[in-house]
Amino acid sequence: MDALVSTIDPDKNQQLVFLGDYVDRGPDSAGTLRRLFEMSAEHPGRVVCLMGNHERMMLDFIDDPLGRGNIWLRNGGVTTMSSYGIEGLSAQSASDDAMDASRELERVLDPEVAAWLRHLPLFWNSGNLWCVHAAMNPAKAPTDQSTKTMLWGHADFLKMPRHDNLCVVHGHTTVSTPTNYNNRIAVDTGAHRTGCLTAAYIAKDTCRFIHSPPN
Repeated sequence: MDALVSTIDPDKNQQLVFLGDYVDRGPDSAGTLRRLFEMSAEHPGRVVCLMGNHERMMLDFIDDPLGRGNIWLRNGGVTTMSSYGIEGLSAQSASDDAMDASRELERVLDPEVAAWLRHLPLFWNSGNLWCVHAAMNPAKAPTDQSTKTMLWGHADFLKMPRHDNLCVVHGHTTVSTPTNYNNRIAVDTGAHRTGCLTAAYIAKDTCRFIHSPPN
């Protein structure tokens, strides 16, 4: 992520919008959250971090580890916990272990980072450009979208074009190469598996994809 951001040159007066899933997608989720928090604090308004479904699962694990948060350990949460020094967990951890781990994560998570994480927005827009983590229901206006759709996707999003001249930039759905099609710009190139993190430079009549330098 740092390599890609340095390629973009964040010191220039550019709007940077991150599309979510900062945790569970590599060995240093703790460092990634800290870096994004610092960037957001250093450039308020110019660096925007949207919430992804994995951040939501992490928060649900803290709030309700045996209920809504139970799914997190099976979807990368074990690796994220390890980045915070919390070891010995697995996707099949017993309820008592999960409860203990939830309390420990809340204890070690920086309070400022935790508060920032809880208040991440679900979307960002400028003119007819809308950025969201997962999807928007093409049959509804952007302001009428449900939280579930924006974080987890929608069955019609990739099949049905919008008819309101809006363009939606999204992650969540992994693509082999980034695409700009039917007023949808997809940039999730599966960096946790491929090592390729992708950004889209978007300006008037321009969409150019930028990739992280190879390791």
